[in-house]
Amino acid sequence: MSAENDPAQRVAIGISFGNSYSSIAFTTGDGKAEVIANEDGDRQIPSILSYVEGEELHGAQAKSQLVRNAKNTVTTFRDFLGQDFKAIDPTPCHQSAHPTQSEGTVAFKIRDTEAEEEHTVSVSEITSRHLKRLRNSASDYLGKSVNAAVITVPTNFSSAQKDALNKAAKEAGIEVLQFISEPVAAVLAYDARPDAKLADKITVVADLGGTRSDIAVVASRGGIYTILATIHDYEVSGIQLDQVLIDYFAKEFLKKNKSAGDPRENDRSLAKLKLESEAVKKALSIGTTASFSVESLAGGIDFTATINRTRYDLLASKNMAAFTRLVLHAVEKAELDILDISEIILAGGNSHTPKVASAIAGAFPETTVVLAPSTSPTAINPSELSVRGAAIQASLIEEFDLEDIEQSTHPMVTVTPHLSNAVGVLCISGEESSGIFYPIVDAETPLPVRRTAIIATPREGGDVLIKLAEGSRHIKVTKPEPKPKADKGKDEDDEDDEDDDSEEEEEELREKTWKIANVLSEAAIKGVKKGGKIEVQINIAADMNMNCIFREVGGKGGVRGLLAGPKQANGST
Repeated sequence: MSAENDPAQRVAIGISFGNSYSSIAFTTGDGKAEVIANEDGDRQIPSILSYVEGEELHGAQAKSQLVRNAKNTVTTFRDFLGQDFKAIDPTPCHQSAHPTQSEGTVAFKIRDTEAEEEHTVSVSEITSRHLKRLRNSASDYLGKSVNAAVITVPTNFSSAQKDALNKAAKEAGIEVLQFISEPVAAVLAYDARPDAKLADKITVVADLGGTRSDIAVVASRGGIYTILATIHDYEVSGIQLDQVLIDYFAKEFLKKNKSAGDPRENDRSLAKLKLESEAVKKALSIGTTASFSVESLAGGIDFTATINRTRYDLLASKNMAAFTRLVLHAVEKAELDILDISEIILAGGNSHTPKVASAIAGAFPETTVVLAPSTSPTAINPSELSVRGAAIQASLIEEFDLEDIEQSTHPMVTVTPHLSNAVGVLCISGEESSGIFYPIVDAETPLPVRRTAIIATPREGGDVLIKLAEGSRHIKVTKPEPKPKADKGKDEDDEDDEDDDSEEEEEELREKTWKIANVLSEAAIKGVKKGGKIEVQINIAADMNMNCIFREVGGKGGVRGLLAGPKQANGST
């Protein structure tokens, strides 16, 4: 009986299918996600297929064929799925099998059999072969036939692309339980850890991928994830970081071997440069120096060189600064401030580079946690984040009927009303005319929702007025007063003083404050004890009606109320 008809027969894994690398993972009996290595021992498996005299090579073995067998080696094909040929950018495939048009879709002309003639193989078929190899690796490791998976996709993957991927997976013998977006999978990987504490937060997932950068701002509210903004950029990627090293080593080679010619102008030499430069980049992520060594780089000349991390950081500084700007732009696109960001999760293999993490950390306040290997000892391997999240999701839903899974992920369920402003309370006592706003239900929280909070009462207790209100977040900017200028002396001293003053004037203090947007109701609690606390319970229904309870902790009675709710906005979870 098939897994599709009988969920009990399912053996499900998580699959991260990237343009550059793919990975597979499963969950152990105690619920921990484990990444599976393939037959070559690789956990990060290049998304590459190559054919040598009819033999199919996969992963790292296929990648090595880019030097000698480039025309029969297929790379960076994921984003071509479900696309019209006229809509794709074939640039990443210039040093491998080039995409062609076939029956309105994308295909590759390769010699994938022992025969000499080329065959036209669709991108769907290439994807199916790739997924089948991943499935076989997982089956061999687990000792049982894998037949289902949760697969990660970028947030901008269209319905047509998902349909094409689903079809390719079925051809590979894989039942797709669910497509999960890469940033949500990354957040889930962290939130599923045994020591993780569930808290409302805003997270930026920044993925500096091989062929593109993907940034997402994710609101976590009570374990429900809502993507607030996304940015995708093909001009900022790991390929650009590789190119920095390619250009550096090519110039170093030319300094000593001018007569041999530029290795970047020969396809085979360029392929060697690319492979070794990527290896150097990875080595610099864990060490301060790295060696570059290629046999017969150009003109039959062997070439070796070394580079240190400081030089590499300097060479790639523009690329890393561009990535930081993308992250800041995503926060701005979500209509948030950097002070609103609780944590930044760096994903993708290039996030191992320490300078990438430090550049991001430098653009955000110290209160923002940057989760990357070089900035946090508890960081999960950035290359494994999305596949771990996919494996965890697979373990949660693999026993459900496919119909139930489809219903629970249908837009009618996942697109829900969200709060536009935070809802909270002010506690006022005695002669006070205003109080401090305590947000209880954050903005962007999907409805329905229930929250309870314990609020300390002001000063000496007594009669306390509670105002239930909507609060909007504002950023208060305080510029320090400039120091008085010293008496004018020498011109040079004056210039130095002016420079110092101007630098100090640029510094400013930024902090989050709350403004009351709308008072929804008021309630009075009499005779609160000195040092007493108030329990506030807020229930907001999907139709925005609110049911509220206010009472002294440990006291009797309390105040209940039912009222029309605050503003809402639509959002997907």
